[in-house]
Amino acid sequence: MDEETRVLRDYLAFTVPHVTVLAGAVLGILLLAGIQVRVALGVFAIIYGLMLAVLVLIIRPHVSRRGLYLLSMGLALGLMVVGVLVLAIGE
Repeated sequence: MDEETRVLRDYLAFTVPHVTVLAGAVLGILLLAGIQVRVALGVFAIIYGLMLAVLVLIIRPHVSRRGLYLLSMGLALGLMVVGVLVLAIGE
């Protein structure tokens, strides 16, 4: 296994679950605070996408030529866009 593949594998295996738990905790706090579900989900999607995008940008110098890297960046940006749409469309 080459170095780029190992870096990407370690990134996916060790950092994404931690970010998921942190974003889920933010969602839980928002729901416990009595925020409307649509607003809480929109904020959750934006925060989760932003944290994933930051992680993807951190590993960019190591794995920028991999297809999975481009897919990860696209999913992170797409998640932020969905969050903005949920907030914009929500009643």
